[in-house]
Amino acid sequence: MNANSNANANGNSYQHDFLRALYATDGSAPPLIELTSQPGFKVYRNTVLKGCVDALAANFPTVVRLVGEDWFRAAALVYACAEPPGSVCLIDYGNGFADFLSGFEPASELPYLADVARLDRLWIESHVAADDMALDASAFAGLAGADLLQAVLRPGASVRWRWFETPAYSIWQANRELRALDGELEWTGEGALLTRPDGGVVWQRASRGMCAFLDACAAGNDLQAASQIAIDAEPGIDIGHMLAMLIGARVFVDIH
Repeated sequence: MNANSNANANGNSYQHDFLRALYATDGSAPPLIELTSQPGFKVYRNTVLKGCVDALAANFPTVVRLVGEDWFRAAALVYACAEPPGSVCLIDYGNGFADFLSGFEPASELPYLADVARLDRLWIESHVAADDMALDASAFAGLAGADLLQAVLRPGASVRWRWFETPAYSIWQANRELRALDGELEWTGEGALLTRPDGGVVWQRASRGMCAFLDACAAGNDLQAASQIAIDAEPGIDIGHMLAMLIGARVFVDIH
């Protein structure tokens, strides 16, 4: 091994130890003691972790509203120590935060919280997705019935949807819109559809069949197969009404 290789190896080792010292709760290993005992390290570490927690609070505002600032920041600090950012673009930070909350013991009495976090995450993904041109109804007008059934519809890059086994959408929507829930909350599954038709993310309720239909479209199924998958998921669904609603919401960007 030459001098340059040794220097690179030593540099990589130091960087690894430095990152361990920043995010690890146990700094007892000798290399970490040398780092953590240096003047100003604690201040630097606290600044880095505060930046992580602030980013999570910005990315999951509905969760913050539900649990309060103190609870959220305590949970976010635990997450940040275990899952530091992988990119300097902190708007993307927190990809695993919902899964973390689903296994976080203090959140066990809030069974909807992880799904609410997933909706906050879907909003972020829709917000930062690439621009594309949505199809309008005229794109479908020239297709005969048989051709339409064989057509494959592709959802746009900014379109997000998901079915939840909790009433997460009602809870998320009310808190995202800074209002009280409408009436008594029924504990049942709900779906959500998020789109970005004019540069701003909008949301609406989605049925189980609609979510299954969009899953099938994204997987490359044609309209006939996707419609059957939707019917299997939600017997009695009105496919024509659902398709018209999705076209009106500018969900699709390609048909072939």
